[in-house]
Amino acid sequence: MAIFQGNRRPAGSGSRPYVRGFRRVVEEPYRVNERITAPRVRVVGENIKVDVYPTAQAIRMAQDQGLDLVEISPNADPPVCKVIDYSKFKYEQKKKQKEIKANAQKTVVKEIRFGPNTDDHDFNFKVKHAINFLKEGAKVKSYVHFAGRSIVYKERGEILLLRFAQSLEEFGKVEQMPHLEGKRMFLLIAPKGKK
Repeated sequence: MAIFQGNRRPAGSGSRPYVRGFRRVVEEPYRVNERITAPRVRVVGENIKVDVYPTAQAIRMAQDQGLDLVEISPNADPPVCKVIDYSKFKYEQKKKQKEIKANAQKTVVKEIRFGPNTDDHDFNFKVKHAINFLKEGAKVKSYVHFAGRSIVYKERGEILLLRFAQSLEEFGKVEQMPHLEGKRMFLLIAPKGKK
């Protein structure tokens, strides 16, 4: 019988040492200092004469200022490196990414459900909601749900959706005409661009 010592398996067990948990290795997006593999690099930054230097000399120049040499354009010939504080550089890059994400417009899709026998009052109520959604800049995905045997009223559903689209002509444009998927018939309306 094998006796385990510490957190290692016995030598004769034929497998790797047993390590509890796991170590997460974070992959850095940029090469820094000694990780730069190119023999010569173009150096840019504050208080630096922009020129091509041997990598070792460029690293020394950065360290003399208490900063790091960061490879910012690895595909250039020779690669472009910047003398900067790496942690500050990473922070600025994250900030830029957040701004880009914030400025990217998110498309919101609101759903409105009908039955094939929706009466006029409910229809008008849903049209008012759709108008508000379109004014807010959201797309409206309306559909008629055919429960049970009501699938035989497909024409009613299509007429209802076309009437719905016509009611919203002033506020939105039809992006997708009514089409049947399973037990639902869909219509997609996008808001009209701001004039």
